[in-house]
Parts: sequence; structure tokens; C-alpha cells
Amino acid sequence: MPLAVIGHQFGPPESYTLEPFDPGPPQEGEVRVAIKAAGVSYVDVLTAMGKYQFKPPLPFIPGSEAAGVVEAVGPGVTHLAEGDRVFCGGLGGLFAQANNFRAANMAKVPDAMSFEQAAVFPVNYQTAYYALADRGRAQPGETLLVLGAAGGTGYAAIQVGKHLGLRVIASASSPVKQMAAREGGADAVVTTGAEDWRDQVMAANGGKPVDLVFDPVGGEALEPAFRCLGYDGRHLVIGFTAGIASLRTNLALLKSASLVGVQMRDHALKRPEEAEAMRRTVIELAGEGTFRPLIAQRYPLADYAAAMNAAFSGKAAGRVVILMD
Repeated sequence: MPLAVIGHQFGPPESYTLEPFDPGPPQEGEVRVAIKAAGVSYVDVLTAMGKYQFKPPLPFIPGSEAAGVVEAVGPGVTHLAEGDRVFCGGLGGLFAQANNFRAANMAKVPDAMSFEQAAVFPVNYQTAYYALADRGRAQPGETLLVLGAAGGTGYAAIQVGKHLGLRVIASASSPVKQMAAREGGADAVVTTGAEDWRDQVMAANGGKPVDLVFDPVGGEALEPAFRCLGYDGRHLVIGFTAGIASLRTNLALLKSASLVGVQMRDHALKRPEEAEAMRRTVIELAGEGTFRPLIAQRYPLADYAAAMNAAFSGKAAGRVVILMD
């Protein structure tokens, strides 16, 4: 019988257990997938601890993104077949060797992508593309400052930014993370937390303010990053790994700049046709090799707690992946 990481109460990774889990046959509109690799994110762990903005029902299998092979097709599904390599996603249910998924929103993995890459691709890259191309109104020749540049969404933003014709300045805390950002395509790097951080940003952009800030960090990083913006600058709020921050509204007024929220799920609900078209574009670009996620660490399923702790720490340059086999 397949195995899954299951929590009967919310808590740290060590409170979860590896147990037999049989999802049964797929129902109407579903496919059963043999999961090969699952991405592990900060939000996955926060949700498993019961500290995210919503609490799923218990018992709970963590995870929000994975990739695998279709092993059974339920009634009414016509665009997928047994043997197809597919992206999987959901609000839980991914740290498992098999599970059933609604087929309507599933897509095939491009031949050029491995299961490991596919497991950490859709959420990060679709978020970055939506943030920059839609919410950020990015234009070729503009300058983008990426916070948390070696993290999953930050690294994706570097590659998406370069694809959109932006000059990219990556902010990262260590030489290893800065090297990863450069390898991802960043034009310049600055040191997160440095006393002269704003001076470094200005110097990296030839003494000029930046046009866009991609911010999955929040916390104390928000205000100094917002101050780096110029006229009509856009500060894109992706998340709050360093905590929820506040910003004095006079800064937005004085700079004629905007604080812009980015929530991909809301986009999918409010403008589903736009969201679907954007998803297809991002997957096509991945198939062409334009976008390639960075894998930092790989763990076998038995070491799920170590994988979750590694992702939650934020120390890795790149994404953490659990391999189901």
C-alpha cells in the first residue's frame, strides 16, 4: 500500500508520521497519480503547524505541489491518460506516494523537465509571471529588485524578469545564495541585511532608483526596499516569510509609487480565463528551457521531517524536494 505523511493534529514536522494511505480509485473528473516528487515550501510547513491563514481538516497530509505519473483515470476525463507525466497541486495531499486529483486543472509536464523540477515549478513560476507581467506592468528596460532572490519565488522572479527584458538586481544574504542568483540570470547582486544595503542597490542601478520590487519577504525589508523605488514604482507583495510589515502612506504619496498585492489564487478565481492562458504560457516557456527551477536539497520520503525543517529554515539556495521512490 502507498505511504503518506499524515498529521492527526497540527504541530512541528516531527509530530507527523509515515503511514499506509490508499486513496482508492479516482472518482468522476479525477485521476489517480503515482507521485514521484513533491516540493516542500515554507507555507507547506506553516500549514502543517496550523499557523497559516487557513486550517485544513484533520487528519492532514501536507504539501501543495508535486509531479508524477497518471496510473488511473476516472469517468469523464478525456485530456489525460494512464502513463502521462503531470503536475499535481492542491491545498494538502501531496506528501504521499499516490493520491487522487481533480483533472480539470491538471497539465502535462514538458518532456524537457524532470519530476524534481516539475515538482517545484508551477506555483513559483506562475506567481512570478503573474506578479511581474500582470500586477507589476513590467516593461522591457525597467529595473527589478528581487528580495529573497535564492528562494523559490525569488529565483523564479529573476528568470521571469530576464525573459520580460528587465535588468535584475538580486538581494541575497550569503555568497552561496548570491552565486545562485547570478547563475539564475541576475545582472547584479546586493547583500541582504548590510548596513549600506540601499547604497548597494542604487550603485547596482547606476545611481538611479528601481522600477519594481518583488517582495516575498516582508518584515523589516519592506520599507527600505520601498524607498528604493522611483516615480511610478511598484512594490509587489508576494508573501511575509519575515513577518507582516506596515508602511507609512506618506512614502507612497511622496514617491508616486504603489504597494501592490499579488495573490495568484484570487486571480484564478476572479479571472479564470486569464489565469489559464498565463499558466499555458509559463508551461510552454518551461518546455522551451526558458525557465528552470533550482533544486537545493533532495530527501527520501522517510526523511520528510528533515526536508520540512530544511524548507522552513530558509537557509537553502533553491528548493527542497521529497523523492517518493
